[in-house]
Amino acid sequence: MGGSGETVPTNAARMAAGHPYHPADPELRADRLRAAALLEAFNSSPAAETSIRHQILTELLGHLGSDTEIRSPLFCDYGYNLRIGSRCFSNLGLLCLDVVPITIGDDVQIGPNVQLLAATHPLDPQLRKQKWESGEPITIGDNTWLGGGVIVCPGVTIGANAVIGAGSVVTRDIPPGVLAVGSPARVLRHLG
Repeated sequence: MGGSGETVPTNAARMAAGHPYHPADPELRADRLRAAALLEAFNSSPAAETSIRHQILTELLGHLGSDTEIRSPLFCDYGYNLRIGSRCFSNLGLLCLDVVPITIGDDVQIGPNVQLLAATHPLDPQLRKQKWESGEPITIGDNTWLGGGVIVCPGVTIGANAVIGAGSVVTRDIPPGVLAVGSPARVLRHLG
């Protein structure tokens, strides 16, 4: 990087591409502070103020589909890497570590206290000590139901029409149209 006219990617560009980055970068810090201010406004707004809440989410998120309801509190790192489809419902306490894209399809139902954790850290202790981080995208397919307390780990894709049982930890891809439960989540059966 950096020789003979090459441009050096910013930490934000490195982060978005899933490459190692330093979260203390001033640009990333400013982005997190922006998201924190919008989240504070959203989480403290009255539930009955649907137009104000929708306006805040539209400013915060990379995409917000029509007729989607997200109950407070909502937590995320940046917001702009979080894309939520139409007609979705998210119960209390959705947490999204959106250092890279987290994509939630249409008609997805999310139980309380679900965690979508796209951020990851190096296994190498020296790199971890140097504060390197990275991320792997998460994709939740259309018409999926994530039960309460589900944790989805970095790099996981959950197929359309899947159901993930409450309290499950999803560490690898889940195919479409199945019921998966446990820690780690395993497919129990195909759904009709």
